[in-house]
Amino acid sequence: MLTSKISICALAAAVAAGVPAFANAQRMAHDSTPGMGSGTSWIPAAVPMPGRDFQAGTWSVMVHGFATGQVDRQNGPRGATQFGSVNWGMAMASHAAAGGTLTLRGMASLDVWGVSPRGYPELLQTGESYHGQPLHDRQHPHDVLMEIGAVYDRPLLGPLHFELYAAPVGEPALGPPAFMHRPSAMDNPVAPIGHHWQDATHISYGVLTAGVFTSHWKLEGSAFNGREPDANRWNIDPIRLNSYAGRVSYAPNSEWTGSASYGFLSSPEALHPQESVHRITASLMHSRALGDHGSWSTTGIWGANQTSGATRLASSVLLESEAVLDLRNSVFARAEYVQKTADELDVSPAALGVPADRLFGVSAVSLGYVRELMRWTHGTLGLGTMVTVNEVPGALRATYGSRTPAGLLLFFRVRPRGGAMGGMNGMHMRGMQMSERAP
Repeated sequence: MLTSKISICALAAAVAAGVPAFANAQRMAHDSTPGMGSGTSWIPAAVPMPGRDFQAGTWSVMVHGFATGQVDRQNGPRGATQFGSVNWGMAMASHAAAGGTLTLRGMASLDVWGVSPRGYPELLQTGESYHGQPLHDRQHPHDVLMEIGAVYDRPLLGPLHFELYAAPVGEPALGPPAFMHRPSAMDNPVAPIGHHWQDATHISYGVLTAGVFTSHWKLEGSAFNGREPDANRWNIDPIRLNSYAGRVSYAPNSEWTGSASYGFLSSPEALHPQESVHRITASLMHSRALGDHGSWSTTGIWGANQTSGATRLASSVLLESEAVLDLRNSVFARAEYVQKTADELDVSPAALGVPADRLFGVSAVSLGYVRELMRWTHGTLGLGTMVTVNEVPGALRATYGSRTPAGLLLFFRVRPRGGAMGGMNGMHMRGMQMSERAP
């Protein structure tokens, strides 16, 4: 039997300063193939993300955001019914400075109001805690402050540039772009169940990243806070630099980007402060134009965690894709496989008769569709739906009521579009040229 979720939200698309949504505004002074994703990550520039840009004096500004009003139904004894909203807003402002480019970035969310401090129901999701209890089968809400940071880049020699990113709240050079900033998932409001194996460090309280890059290669390293955000979503957590990560990215042309990274996360979970995590990720992203007004983007990700004391990696695999067919219709899909322990799934190993370190392979396949109902100068309103079918091993059948528990999501989606420079705002490449290819 399915459960239910509605979510209504109104979050301004611009909140503070900074946008992973538009590509390479901070490198407007020179040629660059890739676009800018979350943090300092790269996405293909061939299909810029939607947003709105304008000039504020000598500053180039772009705002971007996403807000849903949704009904979510998750079946089985682990499912739940909720009315809420998934939402975020961001902005980025760039200006020439000291021979380079300074970009101020910020991002915020009212998830804590929209889906409650416990987050929204999502079968097989794990990670973080609430009131001293681990969250399971729910996706935690994002903190109100998701990013406050600055990026400075400057040419060094020929095509080689130096980049410095500092953020009290930000994202280190670890993993692929966060799921909400990937063109392959720009209409999917739900976090992957492998989020904490791949891109969960996109909100870290304390990040310092330095790197060098050309139009095709980037090498960067970060010192950051490995602890997950606490259950108080309104405050700024203690800022520390107790963890480290490194990432190499490659963009052969405007349609492809790839990355590989390694990170050491010191004591990420408050409920297990004695445990640290080694994380390895690899990702490949592709985007291309589709017809006169469409696009097609696909992402593949592998991510693995090894907790201190564990003898093997716990792996995850994700494949997701979105096709903007025309100005009115978009389809998207995601398939995942993740290895999780009984503790992560909040199941007693003793009750199941398995060792405490036993890994359970769980999977989820989702298919969604969005129909644009209204388009105006500064935004769009879409009506969407997504069906998810999960799969659990036989040992977890009684826990989830089925080997294949399912879920249904119905949502309205609002986001900005257009702007002074027109089209789908992906301020990228030289002179902040804009793309007219818009969903």
